[in-house]
Amino acid sequence: MVNWPALTVFILLFGLVTVLGFVAARWRAGNLDQLHEWGLGGRRFGTIVTWFLLGGDLYTAYTFIAVPALVFGAGALGFFAMPYTIIAYPFVFMVMPRLWSVSRRHGYITASDFVRGRFGSPTLALLVALTGILATMPYIALQLVGIQVVIAAMGVEGHGILADMPLIIAFAILAAYTYKSGLRAPAMIAVVKDLIIYIAVLAAVIVIPAKLGGYGHIFAAVPSKKLILPAPKGGNLGMYSAFATLAFGSALALFLYPHSVTGVLSSSRREVIKRNTAMLPAYSFLLGLIALLGYMALASGVADMPQFAAGFKQYHADYAVPALFLYAFPPWFAGFAFAAIAIGALVPAAIMSIAASNLFTRNIYKEYLRPDCTDKQEAGMAKLVSIVVKFGALGFIIFLPTKYAITLQLLGGVWILQTFPSVILGLYSNNLHRWGLVAGWAAGMGVGTWMASTRGFKSTIFALHLGSLTVPGYAALWGVIVNLVIAVLVTWALHLFGVARGADETRPGDYHADDAPREAVDVVEPAADEAAADEAA
Repeated sequence: MVNWPALTVFILLFGLVTVLGFVAARWRAGNLDQLHEWGLGGRRFGTIVTWFLLGGDLYTAYTFIAVPALVFGAGALGFFAMPYTIIAYPFVFMVMPRLWSVSRRHGYITASDFVRGRFGSPTLALLVALTGILATMPYIALQLVGIQVVIAAMGVEGHGILADMPLIIAFAILAAYTYKSGLRAPAMIAVVKDLIIYIAVLAAVIVIPAKLGGYGHIFAAVPSKKLILPAPKGGNLGMYSAFATLAFGSALALFLYPHSVTGVLSSSRREVIKRNTAMLPAYSFLLGLIALLGYMALASGVADMPQFAAGFKQYHADYAVPALFLYAFPPWFAGFAFAAIAIGALVPAAIMSIAASNLFTRNIYKEYLRPDCTDKQEAGMAKLVSIVVKFGALGFIIFLPTKYAITLQLLGGVWILQTFPSVILGLYSNNLHRWGLVAGWAAGMGVGTWMASTRGFKSTIFALHLGSLTVPGYAALWGVIVNLVIAVLVTWALHLFGVARGADETRPGDYHADDAPREAVDVVEPAADEAAADEAA
């Protein structure tokens, strides 16, 4: 049965953000036939807009659904998201202003643009671009899972194509205003999205505990094995090393995702990035509150209530938060919270699709297919690709079981971390040879994917056996260690045989400048012998 009060509030809020999405084209107006205007908002977002944009980018609907679901199902392990964001922001404070500065000076729009310029290697840039697109697609698809769950929670059902019609309509609207407004649309909507999420979460952490008898009763009702990580046994570090490596590896990977890079490069000044990384821990506080919803769902017993049985059967632990809101709040406020989750899906999905289209257009289309394309043709291709990406992700959810999207998203973290040597280490040194980085990337991708395959692609935790010590850990971290070792060894061998490195078009001062027009840059062309060596390689 359709929950009409909830659905009405949901539709009204969804309509509001749709209007904002189209109005955004006139906000801080620029020529949207230029890729940097459409895909990076003209690089003009200040501290407040960037804070909401990065928050909307990183804290998605799947965060709202999946983090409490992991706590609901696995207990304390779900709180790994807390230390990983705490690690990530100091890392971003140190690293990302350098990427912003060199990108601003040279007109880079993607991380692959930077890799191309830093190492003089279109091949390495192509691999970084393909990795980014590969890791992003299932991430977009998983945003749809959040919308699916809340639509089902409001009783909207159907058969065949009718069951997916609300999802199709939502993404058709998203595609339309993203095509028209570019990054300005999710930037404007992110403000509304974050405000209603804060309202929903703060209401939940006040009202629900009061209804359940307080936090003491909540924690008393949670099985003790879900309150703390199990202690290591013998020489097996167990969940301790899994928790630590998952948090650390996720922190390193977070800002390598194309949508994170897009949010950073849209900032107006490098100081904006620094101020934001000082302020973004406020989202970590919000994330902690969201994670607690998993314990509240356990304590409330919603999984055993007959009115929610169908939802849990179809969506398993992902249904915990919708069931909790339906149990604890009047229908109209449940609709408000569900709208927050759905809008929390559309904002990152828009940014992700823009980031993926930027990568395809700059590092595949322009580099290999149409090197002579005009700025207008480049921007037009990006707009078209953003639509293809969105509906590709939609098709992924409609025609394939959701478990495949979840599996690929787990692999996405393994894959995207293999760009760390090229992108992050590249911001500090170009000593690693371009072909060494290519070899390291291939080794890291292979090792990380193989480790996940040994777990049937159901987990990315892989146990290393070091003598009598067993160390379960995040496959992405093991993969990037192999990646770095291979990159260093191949670099040493290539230097030994005198294979020239690619030409670096950047200069040390480029990484510290706050602003400099592209026309002022003195780009160094490859020397003849270096170009010949590159062709030979």
